[in-house]
Amino acid sequence: MKEQVATLAAGCFWCTEAVFQRLEGVNNVISGFTGGFIKNPPYREVVTGRTGHAEGIQFNYDPEIISFQELLLIFFSTHDPTTLNRQQNDVGTQYRSGIFYHSEEQKQIAEQVIAKLEAQQVFKDPIVTEVTEASPFYEAEAEHHNFYNEHPSQPYCQYIIDPKIHKLQSLFAEKLKK
Repeated sequence: MKEQVATLAAGCFWCTEAVFQRLEGVNNVISGFTGGFIKNPPYREVVTGRTGHAEGIQFNYDPEIISFQELLLIFFSTHDPTTLNRQQNDVGTQYRSGIFYHSEEQKQIAEQVIAKLEAQQVFKDPIVTEVTEASPFYEAEAEHHNFYNEHPSQPYCQYIIDPKIHKLQSLFAEKLKK
């Protein structure tokens, strides 16, 4: 089976990029913007919340190494899908939780995973992650790519991203790149 594409939004794209870059079977993780209504939005406009875009990532994955369901379980474990338009101190529609599906199969898997997490009451509040058909994805400016790996001592990275990476390492060690 050939590689497939996934597009996810889980707050700040620096965080989401850092998590998914570490997974075996995941390649070409790109930070950018999706789900909005203007073409080629610059970061300075997206952060105002007026473009309708979410900060997100798009990547290729090999479903023979890591399934879409596994990717979503990692996604839900490394951000708070119960806060509408917010992740920690990042507030606004641009920081919403979203799964932007590229096929009917991805949509069904996303809905099934959410239903299962809700039935198991994994979170104390309802999941507010949107499940929306993928729309154009616009790559963010170069300074946003590979941010965590290039600036690990930056305070945002230490206080916000490090805990996500530690959680990933403790819960999904078998899925990490060697």
